[in-house]
Amino acid sequence: MTRILAIESSCDETSAAVVEYDGRFDVKSDIIASQIEKHKLFGGVVPEVASRMHIECISNVIDEAMEEAKVRFEDLDAVAVTYAPGLVGALLVGVNYAKSLALAINKPLIAVHHIEGHISANYISSPDLKPPYVCLVASGGHSTIAYVEDYDSYKVIAKTRDDAAGEAFDKISRVLGLGYPGGPQIQKCAEAGNQHRFEFPKVNFENSYDFSFSGVKTNVINMIHNMEQKGEEIPTNDIAASFQYCVCDVLASRLVEIAKEKGVKDVCLAGGVAANKKLRELAEKYANDAGIQLHYPPIILCTDNGAMIGARAYFEYKKGNFADSSLNAVATKNM
Repeated sequence: MTRILAIESSCDETSAAVVEYDGRFDVKSDIIASQIEKHKLFGGVVPEVASRMHIECISNVIDEAMEEAKVRFEDLDAVAVTYAPGLVGALLVGVNYAKSLALAINKPLIAVHHIEGHISANYISSPDLKPPYVCLVASGGHSTIAYVEDYDSYKVIAKTRDDAAGEAFDKISRVLGLGYPGGPQIQKCAEAGNQHRFEFPKVNFENSYDFSFSGVKTNVINMIHNMEQKGEEIPTNDIAASFQYCVCDVLASRLVEIAKEKGVKDVCLAGGVAANKKLRELAEKYANDAGIQLHYPPIILCTDNGAMIGARAYFEYKKGNFADSSLNAVATKNM
């Protein structure tokens, strides 16, 4: 059995988890200290505030994770931490804490790529999932479709050329006056709206599966501003529903198109936007129509969490791929 303490601090959640692997993953604890209520005051994540809040609570989060798992530091096989990509100040808090802890307890240190962590959340909830498969990682900072050739081999097939899906949700939510975070607010309004009332543009690039959400975002904002200037009532629910459908349809359809091209029988969702009901519904529909199995983690494993970092870390541990004291935080880094 392998037991890993994993630390995640790439954005606005401080998380620590103890994850064991003995033929399948067993999450013994997964403590998450969210900063959402604080960042709501600013309408989005403020990097400096996020970093300070990580510093304030990281020790307590790790202690709570160890206590809930009922393990001692000497019982661990390794310490893992997210080192990239993310807010560099936030990442540094986790990286420096993990380096110090690993040195103090004389355990190997494992550096984990945040997007690979999101993908690996599916191994926790779908223990029979095996590569090759295709995975969509959609969040506030990322919109990527990766072909997972093996447990440690990824090929990015599609990525956003501008806004990430979650970022677009946040911006439209703000314009509609719904608040932050945008995804849950848009989804709530969309449930009472007509998703086919407005047809917003979907960008297709020649010979590429890449995404672009800046166009649909601008289109929606301009429409709202035109209505306001004319004194018209803003149909918030219908706009939210139509916008959500547009973005989620692009994400889900492209995921399954790539899977069919690669000839795989499994597709996965990951990242914060993977918690969206419409995305899951459309991905399920397209996957079923194509005879492909869809996998996605429970909502708690879609948002940033330590458990997914621990799952990814196991495969690095298995290879003996350890980091040393020179490990640093990296704001942007491809898989």
